[in-house]
Amino acid sequence: MSKHYANANWEGNLVQGKGKYSLKTSGYEGTFKFTSRFEDDKTSSSPEELVGAALASCFSMALAHALSQAGNIPDKIDTTAEVTLEKVGDGFGITGILLKTNGKVKGIANDKFQEIALATKSGCPVSKALTGTKITLEAKLV
Repeated sequence: MSKHYANANWEGNLVQGKGKYSLKTSGYEGTFKFTSRFEDDKTSSSPEELVGAALASCFSMALAHALSQAGNIPDKIDTTAEVTLEKVGDGFGITGILLKTNGKVKGIANDKFQEIALATKSGCPVSKALTGTKITLEAKLV
């Protein structure tokens, strides 16, 4: 069994406050704040961006594995996640995540690549953790 650790802290009220997160293994640190989450401030991250990074990373690794298991070792998998945060009822919710992946894989037909990518979308551990969120996929063989 493997365990992974992250830490976050927040100072101040919601609107004027600020937060900081850190990842234990890599030591990576970042910041987040109200305006980076609910407005167009690109100076900090947001929890939704971190969810997107987790899903894109997990999906890319899982797709590389699934392709390799099918006999087509990929040269490169590049995945982005577009996470949508919207007002839902009295609060906010992640209403969807669009995964866009490009795979550079020799010797595989596009229909087989699409089949494997689609199966991977629901099979990676982070996707499984996000079952309450609609995840869509655009997969492109390059």
